[in-house]
Amino acid sequence: MKAKLISVLKYIFLCAISFLFLFPFLWMLFGSFKTNNEIWQKPYQLFPSNLDFALLLKNLQEIHLNGYLLNSFFVGCLGTILILLVCSMFAYAVVFLKSKNMDRIFVVVLITYMLPGAVTYVPSYIILANLHMLDKLTGLIFSYLANVFAVFYFRQNFMKTSVDFVEAAKIDGAGHWTILRHVILPLNISAFCSVGLLTFIQLYNSYMWPSIMLNSQEKYLISQGLRQFFIQDGAYGMNWSQVMLASTVAVLPVVLILIIAQKWLIAAISQDSGVKF
Repeated sequence: MKAKLISVLKYIFLCAISFLFLFPFLWMLFGSFKTNNEIWQKPYQLFPSNLDFALLLKNLQEIHLNGYLLNSFFVGCLGTILILLVCSMFAYAVVFLKSKNMDRIFVVVLITYMLPGAVTYVPSYIILANLHMLDKLTGLIFSYLANVFAVFYFRQNFMKTSVDFVEAAKIDGAGHWTILRHVILPLNISAFCSVGLLTFIQLYNSYMWPSIMLNSQEKYLISQGLRQFFIQDGAYGMNWSQVMLASTVAVLPVVLILIIAQKWLIAAISQDSGVKF
């Protein structure tokens, strides 16, 4: 009886904490259905007095976020794929190509991870300017390819992979690309899933660096589009129902991706490394 009571109290506590974290998102979602007067006069009220879907559709047509969403998805998807490819190849070279020089290169790369991101803005801007890649989504993706976190995470996971698998593949005549694709990837699928999700969220939500190198409004990401929507015509905060709707539209794709991908993450993490003891 005591154990059941403790278990019930734990669930109540966890539900309360979850609600605290979820409340701002719920308030933002239901705020999309409210009028400005309702938001100002009853800010403490979570649910709207009337679920007016006609007003919601009207506001959805007025916020014009489609182009910004497509830009963010393009940068997030293509950037994530390229980062997974480039960083996994580099981590593979560091771990499985035995060389002191590779270890030294990794140390240099790791040191750069300790630098504040703002320090790299000026040199990155100059490099992209010399390559004529400013104000281009491809240039933005190119600037993100050197992802030190992804390299470090892959290296730590690859080091846990049994060398016997790699040696067996080499004996069978497999090259480095074949080993990475058919041996390292299946055994470290959790690492690829984790890095992929975190990278996509980072690229999708990035704001400061894209604001520096992207000047054309049609190339803005969703974070820049939200700011542009807030400040247009000097109407920041004037139509809060549209502000709530725009924020919901921006957040919803990431939430859906996390909900859909969580079962693959859990399944991948629960897999063993292929070695039986």
